[in-house]
Amino acid sequence: MAGMSYQAPLYLQMRELVRSKIEEGEYPPLTALPSECELAESYGITRQTVRNAIDILVQEGLLRRVPGKGGYVLCRKMERDLDELQGFTQTMLDKRLKPSIKVVSRAMRPAGENYSLMFGIQPEDDIYYIKRLCYANSEPISLEEIYIPRYLVPKIEGIDLSIFSVYEVYDFYNIRLERARQTLDLVQLDLSDARMLEIEPETPVMLFEATTYDDQGRVVEFNRNYARGDKCNFSVHFKK
Repeated sequence: MAGMSYQAPLYLQMRELVRSKIEEGEYPPLTALPSECELAESYGITRQTVRNAIDILVQEGLLRRVPGKGGYVLCRKMERDLDELQGFTQTMLDKRLKPSIKVVSRAMRPAGENYSLMFGIQPEDDIYYIKRLCYANSEPISLEEIYIPRYLVPKIEGIDLSIFSVYEVYDFYNIRLERARQTLDLVQLDLSDARMLEIEPETPVMLFEATTYDDQGRVVEFNRNYARGDKCNFSVHFKK
């Protein structure tokens, strides 16, 4: 039973063992833990003992448990002003809806002329493209296309974006979002995208295009969000 003794309850020892591996970087933020079976076998303990240890770390905010996938390491909590800028997951939770996300496609590509000007990088520099379908209470409500320069988040390709939000990735890289410029239009989707949103192709959707900046003035993200008008409503606040 390597690393374990009988001086304290086994689940508490397991909790501290996992905690130390997180702090030492063996289990990096935004990655999956070994399975309960693997941990139990490695340390010669029962799955229930492992489960009890993980439950405590979930309560402490170090891990997130995902049904059917196991435990994932969270990054350190950082304060962020959510009054004006917040992601899909937080918005849904604020409305007491159950959010979920399906990543439809993701790729890395050269920025090209258009996005190099937008992000202030060279045309040959890489950017990430992420297309994802957003659900509220298991209903598809929006389709997002996200562009992020690679130099800001160089390891995003190894992060499961159906589990961790893009905002959590920004937190991990100490990127503090400060403002966004957003436009609204009405458009129609092509057949495949309309099917994903479970609407007819001729049904108009709201297209929000947002360019988001951090506290250093860098363009962090360009986002196209195609939202179903029958499932979404938006409010605008003005200050004098």
